[in-house]
Amino acid sequence: MTYRLRIHVPQDESVDRAVEGLVDERFASRLFDEDGTLWGPEAESEASIRLSWVTLHESSRALVPDIVALRDDLRSRGITRVVLCGMGGSSLAPEVICAAAGVPLDVLDSSNPDMVRSAIRDLESTVVVVSSKSGGTVETDSQRRIFEQAFTDAGLDPSAHLVIVTDPGSPLDEEATAAGYRVFRADPHVGGRYSALTAFGLVPSGIAGADIATLLDQAGELVPELSADETGNPGLRLGTALGVAAQEGVDKVVLYDRDQHGLGDWIEQLVAESTGKEDTGILPVVALTPDDPFSPDEFVVHLGTAEAPGHPWAAGVEASLGAQFLIWEVATAVAGRLLSIDPFDQPDVESAKAAARELLGGEASLPAPDHTGELADIYGSSATTIADAISELLGRVGEHDYLALQFYLDRWALAGLESLAPSVAGRISRPVTFGWGPRFLHSTGQYHKGGTPRGVFLQVTADPVQDVSVPGRDFTLGQFIVSQAAGDASVLRDKGRPVLRLHLHDVEAGLAAIKDALA
Repeated sequence: MTYRLRIHVPQDESVDRAVEGLVDERFASRLFDEDGTLWGPEAESEASIRLSWVTLHESSRALVPDIVALRDDLRSRGITRVVLCGMGGSSLAPEVICAAAGVPLDVLDSSNPDMVRSAIRDLESTVVVVSSKSGGTVETDSQRRIFEQAFTDAGLDPSAHLVIVTDPGSPLDEEATAAGYRVFRADPHVGGRYSALTAFGLVPSGIAGADIATLLDQAGELVPELSADETGNPGLRLGTALGVAAQEGVDKVVLYDRDQHGLGDWIEQLVAESTGKEDTGILPVVALTPDDPFSPDEFVVHLGTAEAPGHPWAAGVEASLGAQFLIWEVATAVAGRLLSIDPFDQPDVESAKAAARELLGGEASLPAPDHTGELADIYGSSATTIADAISELLGRVGEHDYLALQFYLDRWALAGLESLAPSVAGRISRPVTFGWGPRFLHSTGQYHKGGTPRGVFLQVTADPVQDVSVPGRDFTLGQFIVSQAAGDASVLRDKGRPVLRLHLHDVEAGLAAIKDALA
């Protein structure tokens, strides 16, 4: 394994001093000794039970033979298609691992009815990996129930086609074990966004055919350097550069993945959810090309090359995938220390979930649209057309703000819609992020509500082509996803963030109108 890291920043003395301070207090070695006091007394209780990720290169190795044996058994039975039901860290890491390995994996991280319905196919040759730490994640629980019913209706035994990944002793563990499912138990002392090398990352990837043993080797080879109390420690230097830049107002990080395997999306959820709280943080912006527009308050990082781009704050990180996971986890922990926040909690994620549950359960009412149109219902604007509503919203993006595009649509059917972000960024000369809903709620959703209060939000929801009922529940997926969007919008508005929601009645025509207005 080889890696190269190059960081170029104009304030080299500021970064060097901060790195030297971390070396003096033995931050790196204490981190790898799982010292929960590194982020202060308020964070100690949470941090002390969330640091086992530093030893996963060793502790996860015992999983490999069982995963490989299961993969071989499934293939011997003609089961070769792998679907992953999971959200956030439970889905983003396997997606990257399998893309880098060139093996197929269908990542179902949505409650969009049309997307879920399209995943229910080729059931005889399909294994579904259900990944959830608690089993209480509503998206994942709903997907599991729908697949169980589909397998049963097809005359197939669900226990032969479902694999469960969860924390030991969770309600899902108990229920799945009683039902006779194959259950893999992850390390409970690793948070979801740091779980790439736990069972959550390894089980679906290994079943799909990725070389997970090599992935652990790649991470392990870098541990001596990342745990060293030395100024050349790459994790210390990258995290310190990000933290110092954020302290100086360069608090967005542009991530361009040269290999286009989705590594930027994984880093996005790691950094946003870890640092975006207490009205501070680092906002990741995933770039599609090296030439995407950027702003003066953005730190530009190129992944897959050690050549730093020509920008005042920039870095290039070239490393094997297992090493990238560990470098960024260490860097995020370091940045959290410099920003004086706990990088292991996510206080604002639950607020949107609670709001969605209230709407879904009838404890609160869905808002009425401000205008009902032929193409879309408009919420959060006095405008009567899509064009005017979007023009009004863009006018609210100030010189220090960012725009978040959030599309609660079928990301498989509409792949490529992400290209809207750089085109709009070029128009308004401000950072623009793109999130597929509800996937981003388990990623950048924490930053949007808890981070630097500079966001302006465009939500897009739509009527499904065909809704999907959830067995054993009194709601449909269509009802659930609208509740998620409305609930998140409610929390954002309560925090003073501008939110425009467009609910499309005709997706094709509505998207055309949105694209025209944004362009």
